[in-house]
Amino acid sequence: MFEEKRVPDRQVRAAQTEASVRVYQACPPAVADAALEKQAFERGGVVQVTPSFRLAAHGSENGRKPGHERILAIDLTREGFEWALAHGHVRWEAERDLDHTALNFQAIRIGLDGAPVDEWITAVTDVTPVMRDIAGLLATDQLHLAVKLVPHEPPYPLGEDLAEAVDATP
Repeated sequence: MFEEKRVPDRQVRAAQTEASVRVYQACPPAVADAALEKQAFERGGVVQVTPSFRLAAHGSENGRKPGHERILAIDLTREGFEWALAHGHVRWEAERDLDHTALNFQAIRIGLDGAPVDEWITAVTDVTPVMRDIAGLLATDQLHLAVKLVPHEPPYPLGEDLAEAVDATP
């Protein structure tokens, strides 16, 4: 008999290595250019990041939304990512599929206000071209090619205290 394994309602998922975790930020071109040049966040106001590529694509309308034309991948040390989770303003939103349809589980968005994140950044990369390539493939009914461009985002192992702090599903 087939048994469906359901994704937990609130699970932090992220592209990750043993040393780093990737988050995404949508921003205007001038901010993106400065961040890429400095390999740091542009200061001023709350910076919104998410480890979900698909949520970043939805929020930026694949880089078409005014003020969100560029999408940056920001690799943070694991220590920095966990600090951001513990001290940032956390909001859960419906995860999205590639067509931006809401799924039945949630992804996390983290608001950072004046956080010392720059010391934890290991790389800043522009992923706008990839996001636009995916949108182009979807527009021409090539889902099979589009899914190959989406980063793998496995569950991020949260300690019990951190899971409780961000209200993640156990």
